[in-house]
Amino acid sequence: MPLSDDSRRLLELSLGELGLPLPSSQQLEQLSRLYDLLLEANTRTNLTAITDERGFVLKHLVDSLTCELSQLLEGQQRVIDVGTGAGFPGLPLKIVKPALDMTLLEATRKKVEYLDQASQALGLKNIRTLWGRAEEQAHRPELREVFDRALVRAVGTTATVAELCLPFIRVGGYLLVQKGPEVEAELGPANKAIRALGGKLVEIIKLRLPGIGDQRKLLVIEKNTETPPRYPRRPGVPAKHPLF
Repeated sequence: MPLSDDSRRLLELSLGELGLPLPSSQQLEQLSRLYDLLLEANTRTNLTAITDERGFVLKHLVDSLTCELSQLLEGQQRVIDVGTGAGFPGLPLKIVKPALDMTLLEATRKKVEYLDQASQALGLKNIRTLWGRAEEQAHRPELREVFDRALVRAVGTTATVAELCLPFIRVGGYLLVQKGPEVEAELGPANKAIRALGGKLVEIIKLRLPGIGDQRKLLVIEKNTETPPRYPRRPGVPAKHPLF
């Protein structure tokens, strides 16, 4: 079931309210088709609890596209979405920013299978999936410190997210962390961890999701120096024992 005309208008109005570019007619069709693909796959695999059109538009599409507020996703950037789940924010961003070279990293095999199928059905180019945990994948030479940008919709602490993501990013690149309103309480230990991992928090972009008013904060972290080789630590440790 593709998005209704009302949902498409809601998407365009919400993006306009945030000052974000509107998708082209082709991109709008792809975003609508993504909803259809997600609903169909969700009957077989637990991808998301958000299945109503309004929730999909605001909490998945619009929320994902707020990464554009960083103005760091222009041109042919090599991007990795760490722990992408059902493909957010990576898939919507790839649709509206087709020049991005996108890698979707996910630890659950069935979700990776869905991401492969969705990418193919949407006709997306220069997009690939990666099955595995960040703690292990970030130590592979062909993946370590090679990406221009990393994205993450954070469920863990900022210190944990930094340890999992910064090792993928080249010096001079950026990590974009999507967080809720509580993030300031984490910034003391998080800043120490970020510095230890070779990064620096350079900006916090504050916003509210149109239509529902939920507060969001987008952390912009610059990679200044190489991450020490011991990071990230073995699977599970960054979440159980965050740095500092």
